[in-house]
Amino acid sequence: MTKLKTTDLSIGYEKKIVVNDITVEIPKGQITSLVGPNGSGKSTFLKGLARILEPAKGEVFIDGENIQRLDTKVVAQKIASLSQTSNQTSGLTVEEIVAYGRFPYQKGFSGLKEHDHQLIDWALEATNLQKLKERTLLTLSGGQQQRVWIAMALAQDTDILILDEPITFLDPAHQLEILELLQAINRQGKTILMTIHDLNHASRFSDYLLGMKKGQLIFQGTPKEIFTAEKLLNLFDIQATFATLPNSDKPIVIAYDLVKEQA
Repeated sequence: MTKLKTTDLSIGYEKKIVVNDITVEIPKGQITSLVGPNGSGKSTFLKGLARILEPAKGEVFIDGENIQRLDTKVVAQKIASLSQTSNQTSGLTVEEIVAYGRFPYQKGFSGLKEHDHQLIDWALEATNLQKLKERTLLTLSGGQQQRVWIAMALAQDTDILILDEPITFLDPAHQLEILELLQAINRQGKTILMTIHDLNHASRFSDYLLGMKKGQLIFQGTPKEIFTAEKLLNLFDIQATFATLPNSDKPIVIAYDLVKEQA
C-alpha cells in the first residue's frame, strides 16, 4: 500500500507562502479529512501532495521517493486527485469520462486494452453508474456528476484518492450518497484524503483528522481526540457543545456559538 508523507512542506503562489512547514504522514488505508477555516491553505496543501503545485520548501514523498523526481505517469499510477470540477468534459458520455482514468497507463497510441475496459466497468459498477454510462455529464444531477468524477479516479486504480471538497454544493441526501460511497471504496483498501467543511460529516466518516489554520497544521488525531471544546475554539473561534453518535464513540457538534474577541 502506497505511503504518502511530507517533510517541512511549504507551498505558495509567486512570493506568497500559503502552506507553511507541514510535516505529516497520511494514515494508510484510512479516510483522513482536512478541516479548517476558509483560506487556511487546505486546497493548496492537497495540490502540493498531488504534485499540481511545486513546493517552495520541503518535500513530498511517495513510498520514500521525492514526488518531484518521479515521472508524471508514475505519480498518476499512485495518486488520483480530484479538484473542484469544471464543465470542460460536459459533452462527453459518462463512460468516456471514466475512461480518462486509464490515461496514465497508455503507451503512445496503443488505445485501451482488455484490462483497461475491465477497470472502467468495475469503476462504473462501484459507483452505480452502469445504467447511466451513455448519458452526457450535463444531463445528470449534482450527486451523479460527482460520482462520475469519483469513478474516473477509481478507474485510475491508485492506492490513494485525494479529493478537494467532494460534497460541496450538494444537498444533504447527495452528500451522504457520496460519503457512503467513499466509505465503501475505503473498505476496499484505498487511502482517502479529502477536505470537508461539515464537522459532523468529518467526524462520522473519517478515521483521522488534520486541522489547518493560517497555513499551518495545528493538530491531528482521531475525531474523538480532536472534537474537544479547546481544539475547535482554537481552530474556528467557536464554543462548541458535543454529543456522541448512537452506536459509536464518535462525537458530533450539536450547537456552537461564535467567540468574539474582546474590544
